Amino acid sequence: MTEAKLVIRNMTTDELLLAVNWAQIEGWNPGINDAALFYLADPNGFFVGELAGEIVAVGSAVTYGDHFAFCGLYIVAPEHRGKGYGLALTEHRLAYCGDRNVGIDGVLENVDIYQRIGYRAYYQNRRYQKSAAYRSQSIAAITDIDSKVSTAELDAINLYDRQCFPASREAFLQAWMTQNDGLTLVYRQEGKVLGYLVRRRCVEGYKVGPLFADNIDITSLLFNQAQSGIEGVTIILDVPESNPAAVALAEGEDMQVVFATARMYQRGMPNIDNEKIFGITTFELG
Repeated sequence: MTEAKLVIRNMTTDELLLAVNWAQIEGWNPGINDAALFYLADPNGFFVGELAGEIVAVGSAVTYGDHFAFCGLYIVAPEHRGKGYGLALTEHRLAYCGDRNVGIDGVLENVDIYQRIGYRAYYQNRRYQKSAAYRSQSIAAITDIDSKVSTAELDAINLYDRQCFPASREAFLQAWMTQNDGLTLVYRQEGKVLGYLVRRRCVEGYKVGPLFADNIDITSLLFNQAQSGIEGVTIILDVPESNPAAVALAEGEDMQVVFATARMYQRGMPNIDNEKIFGITTFELG
């Protein structure tokens, strides 16, 4: 009998839900809206590898403009690991990324493998978590936004986001900030955005990301406000060790490290304001 050949093709929206379910089985604790929202980032950037109609591997390669892409959501079904299917899918995803600088958050035990296909590790992103514990405050500079957010407000947040992310992502960000069971907080002074965060509901607890701000004082106010209304529930923040102030914030909140990845790039670290990044958006999308 002829051995079935791996076929790599674009995911459907239903298959992206399958991939997110696989992520839950792997213990990644995805957001409850992640499948639909991830797809908006790049509808052509999600792939499956299948054998005789059976999906055996999934992965994403989300392109942001002409110069940056991020690969993630990479899972091979346990019974098919070690057969080269993951590498074939990765090569396909990199081909889709073209000449862009490609980033990943790679699991630490596979860093050597990623280096062999052109990635270089720069720092770790550490997942911190704790039980939310809100400290009562009233900060006029902090406001929350909803689905009725104005175009002007979106433009201001997008401009701030662009300081901390290597490319524009307006359509995704608008959906991310206004998702169901989500919370977006913005810190302004004299009408100028100096920080913002998004909190989303996950299978277990809540994740905060992105969390971008000018300094640790603004970040502390935003992160404390994000704990309001979810006291006693797990809150999670993925912190880049490249920003010592971000690590200090997490440790000052008595959060514990439960997981870490290596942030890796194909063509060097992007030129962004790393000192303003206190929590990344997601391990899957950068």
